[in-house]
Amino acid sequence: MEEGFTLKHSTVGIIGLGLMGGSMALALKGHCSHLMGFDSHPATLELALSKNIVDQAASLSALALRGATAETKRIDLLILATPVSTILDLIQQLPALIPDPCIVMDLGSTKSDIVHAMSALPERFDPIGGHPICGKEKLGLENADSTLYKNAPFVITPSERTTQQAKSAAQQIIAAIGACGLEMTAEDHDRIIASTSHLPFLMASSLSGSTPHEFASLIGPGFRSTSRLAGTPSHMMMGILKSNRDNVLNAIQAYRTSLNEIECALQNENYVKLENLLNQARASYHSITDY
Repeated sequence: MEEGFTLKHSTVGIIGLGLMGGSMALALKGHCSHLMGFDSHPATLELALSKNIVDQAASLSALALRGATAETKRIDLLILATPVSTILDLIQQLPALIPDPCIVMDLGSTKSDIVHAMSALPERFDPIGGHPICGKEKLGLENADSTLYKNAPFVITPSERTTQQAKSAAQQIIAAIGACGLEMTAEDHDRIIASTSHLPFLMASSLSGSTPHEFASLIGPGFRSTSRLAGTPSHMMMGILKSNRDNVLNAIQAYRTSLNEIECALQNENYVKLENLLNQARASYHSITDY
């Protein structure tokens, strides 16, 4: 790869053309020289080509990816847009799949395990962790949206070996898709996101699982908005919960402590304390969401 990175002159490859990868492809159209998509599902590849989402699509196999890099366009920036567990598997495969120097960025929802795995890649790879804070419960390329990343926080988590070139590439991607970039360590990211993303999913799942089906006729917007994340397919969350287990357990414990305080006040008919707790929670809500 030539010195420096300029998105408009570069070939970008995206592995995983689901909601996140497909939306990334749609948002990058016109911002890069050539856009390549890779996926393991033939129907997804056909859809990507028929809708002109990518310039070139290929099956996610070693031969297809090697052929794409060696015989046609060489990939300057490769984006891994699959579930966390698959990203970790792909990182192990990259040395055999990509023969040329390449910047590698992922979109995984946890970062410590991924950044650690990226650090072991051969020197020809220039890795950087990434996580856009956005999404939908309805997955798949058919739900991809070119505006999905618009104004969304986009965290980058460099490692000690990440170069300024990789940081520049990530920043150019973030600017092109209209996201809001910020940088932090992988450890800080995982600790924070456990409370702001992974715990809410578990809370929504617990609420949905504990609500009897016969109550369905009285479900209103409050329940729907609170339980919305329970609609996320569990296979998308398992790798996230496994890779961020300790942080998620700490977040659960903090939430349980808060819920226990509310339960105790209600149980003891201490309504003054209950109202204080709810007022504190309301103030915290506005402080966090109005940030």
